[in-house]
Amino acid sequence: MSVEMWLAFVVASSVLTVIPGPCVLLVVSQALTKGMSAAVKCIMGDIVGCVALMLLSLMGVGVILAASATLFSLFKWLGVIYMAYLGYCQIVDARKIRLEKDEQHKISASMSSFKAGFFASLLNPKAIIFYMAFLPQFMNPENSAVLQFSILIVTSSVVVGVILLGYALIAS
Repeated sequence: MSVEMWLAFVVASSVLTVIPGPCVLLVVSQALTKGMSAAVKCIMGDIVGCVALMLLSLMGVGVILAASATLFSLFKWLGVIYMAYLGYCQIVDARKIRLEKDEQHKISASMSSFKAGFFASLLNPKAIIFYMAFLPQFMNPENSAVLQFSILIVTSSVVVGVILLGYALIAS
């Protein structure tokens, strides 16, 4: 992969990540309701979910989702149900006014934010098909696929992390 191709990937990933979607809205809501620490945990979960999706797309799962309208719809509705559940949890948490200093509560809230980011990213069927179609455009078939894919995963993770962190900082 040439430097020019990598820079094109950075620009394309940045543009696509800046456009608000479910993960951006989730990170912003975490920053507004639970603070910056929860937003960072949510971002980390989102990055892990994105890496999992990229690996799944590399293994061809995107082809299965693209070929099966029923499976794609099932995945899509699982994502919708999960996002509705997260919205409900946000409403319930917003109504609870508590000042708990319990360390166990902090650990639980931290894991909750991470899981929310992870599953919001993972249950996005459009993302796996997107990665399946998007990533190969920036790879050179004559070079090592594993090395190129690794570079794209790390680059995408950094781009997503930086942009989502920017959204969280603005929200907080």
